[in-house]
Amino acid sequence: MKSAPSLQCEMAADRIARQITARLSEGEALLPYEVTERLRAARERAISERRREVRVLHARTQAASSASIQGGTMVLGGPGDSGDEGGNWLRALISAIPVFALVAGLVIYNVKSDETVLHEVTEVDTALLTDDLPPAAYADPGFIQYLKTSATATEQH
Repeated sequence: MKSAPSLQCEMAADRIARQITARLSEGEALLPYEVTERLRAARERAISERRREVRVLHARTQAASSASIQGGTMVLGGPGDSGDEGGNWLRALISAIPVFALVAGLVIYNVKSDETVLHEVTEVDTALLTDDLPPAAYADPGFIQYLKTSATATEQH
């Protein structure tokens, strides 16, 4: 496997490429239009290839910097990743705490909501059953009108 070139080699190659480009650009004015266009296209291809190589080199450098050797084996991981499974388990547990809190909050809200609705229904049923009026009176539209007028009459006194 080929090793990645060092930073100094990369800088030297870039410096030489710039010098060659400067020399070629000096004589460009004397060339015909077709030749200059072909040169321009070749330059663009070369630049795009160089950018692709730099991206690949950068990705390899990052992968190599996140690899560590432990006990004769190479372990891949991010910075500060010691590779022990206990830390990963603890991280997973800590990241699950907000999910558990959300689920617990939803369960508590649901129970409280059910209790509130049950309490309101119980109050209405108790009022209906202990009242002197039969439950059918509450369904009568005239009785509802009577309640409205009696409520306004008691507010005026």
